[in-house]
Amino acid sequence: MLEPDEQDTWDALAYLLIRLPAVLDARMQRDAGISHFEFMVLATLIRSPERTRRMSEVADLIASSLTRLSNAAGRLERKGWITRRPDPADGRYTLAELTSEGAGKVIEAAPAYTDEVRRSVFSPLTKGQQKQAGEISRRILSVIDPDGACAQGRLPSLPAHTAE
Repeated sequence: MLEPDEQDTWDALAYLLIRLPAVLDARMQRDAGISHFEFMVLATLIRSPERTRRMSEVADLIASSLTRLSNAAGRLERKGWITRRPDPADGRYTLAELTSEGAGKVIEAAPAYTDEVRRSVFSPLTKGQQKQAGEISRRILSVIDPDGACAQGRLPSLPAHTAE
């Protein structure tokens, strides 16, 4: 069993891990008409070289299974926001490429996302607490995902503004 203070901390963290994605998803659905997950796919691609990346790399960067990503990619493809094709360097892989329309959707949706992250995560914290939250998150990630994108410095962040 956890010690009482550990249990209190864990309960707060576990609930945060459940509620924050739901809050972000609700905001993105309301203001941009896409899910938080779909936004993360598009945002990952807009920050990628030539707006293209292997699907397996996108899955790694957003901590998704390939199945979940493939389902979302199908929806995004039907909307004309991405295209998929075999990787010419290795046909075993599939490339996802952001279209101009998809880039426009990211640019349109980014302010709502940024606003909700600031409102929900940063506004309640002091600058010192914000820095601590980042340090704590990276330390936990180094244990649970030591080979992951964050631990390897590969986790892309959304630029303050994205030029078309």
